[in-house]
Amino acid sequence: MRYLPLTDGERMSMLADIGAAGIDDLFEDVPVAARFDGRFELTDHMGEMAVTEAFQGFAERNLSPARAPCFLGAGAYRHHVPASVDHLIQRGEFMTAYTPYQPEISQGTLQTLYEFQTQVALLTGMDVANASMYDGATACAEAVLMARRVTKRSGAILSGNLHPHYRDVALTTCRHLATVFDRADPAIPGPEAADNELADLAARIDDQTACVVVQNPDIFGRIRDLTDLAAACHASGALLVAVVTEVISLGALVSPGEMGADIVVAEGQSLGNGLSFGGPYLGLLATRSRFIRQMPGRLCGESHDVDGRRSYTLTLSAREQHIRREKATSNICTNSGLTALAFSIHLALLGEKGLRELALINHHRALTLAAKLDEIPGVEILTERYFNEFTVRLSQSAETVVDRLAENNILAGVPMSRLFPGNNDVEDLVLIAVTETVSERDIDRLATALGAQK
Repeated sequence: MRYLPLTDGERMSMLADIGAAGIDDLFEDVPVAARFDGRFELTDHMGEMAVTEAFQGFAERNLSPARAPCFLGAGAYRHHVPASVDHLIQRGEFMTAYTPYQPEISQGTLQTLYEFQTQVALLTGMDVANASMYDGATACAEAVLMARRVTKRSGAILSGNLHPHYRDVALTTCRHLATVFDRADPAIPGPEAADNELADLAARIDDQTACVVVQNPDIFGRIRDLTDLAAACHASGALLVAVVTEVISLGALVSPGEMGADIVVAEGQSLGNGLSFGGPYLGLLATRSRFIRQMPGRLCGESHDVDGRRSYTLTLSAREQHIRREKATSNICTNSGLTALAFSIHLALLGEKGLRELALINHHRALTLAAKLDEIPGVEILTERYFNEFTVRLSQSAETVVDRLAENNILAGVPMSRLFPGNNDVEDLVLIAVTETVSERDIDRLATALGAQK
């Protein structure tokens, strides 16, 4: 039976109280072209077997990475997830409580979150990490809000080479909070573009800047040294927020913490979590210990009971987080428990040595593909220093080429025009990612296919 808690009269009363004439007024911010006006062509009812068959038909229409060479990246990566991860996350001790408010019956959940926090802090080179956020983009927005609280300043500088989705989420989250954003233009790869962009960001810092948000590797795949930018931030009393969209890169690169970052946010999907057509994913957030009380979300701590046994509980969580929301440090008062558990199990299975080896495999296969593409006329590798993702310039529209290759069961990469719509300078650029799931045969197929494009 459908649950309909409100009458039409009650709905109209609520609309009147907020000054809206009807339900449609609540969606004025949605562009008209994006609104659906009509009825979905769905039957009123179907049997279970018929529903299963119908959805299998929908799934078969998708070009799945499982059935095609996949070079997609830009913040969501296809990595191998061991079967043991799915098996272990279903164990009873991890399902003793949906939410760990009652430590006496959720020690398994709390301990895994505590271990997760430790792993994230070690990966990012920071002092402390929280129990996870919803995804990398919302974690980035939370970092901007956190920097405002720490510095008591209202300005935020966003790198032009920050993932556009992360930028847009930060702008949306902060649009009613009097945050002054300074958005740099993207520095398209070139011999000195990355270094020049960091110098430009440093020059933009003033006495009202709460933070500078910069991504490494950036949206074009470039690896940057953030040390000088961090020093410039600290000299002006601002914080450096470092964003990582490919967490596997931390197995090979100098951590953001070692380069001086004050807050590190990342997307943790690459470990333990498949692409899943866009989610649910896993946000990571870590910071310096002196900022711990301004950190959003949950924090699990270790203690000892009266018998001296180790015990775990939520700690440093203000009541305002759950009750007096206008005083809360964040609008998130939970965590991505299942995806965080999968992340933690996968990373524990790899260990430090395994993570480093996995990262090197990713890098070496990217080098192999880049070497092959570099021999193709009309294909130019723009990214000089990269981990497993780099930008390529083609002799024609990248979106046209990518769509053409998709028709031949090759997921060739992400056209930059999809990330920067309306920017004519990126029409011929494509972002290509290479992971351990890409074989030599896959590399040869992509190189041959690109070489055949006219």
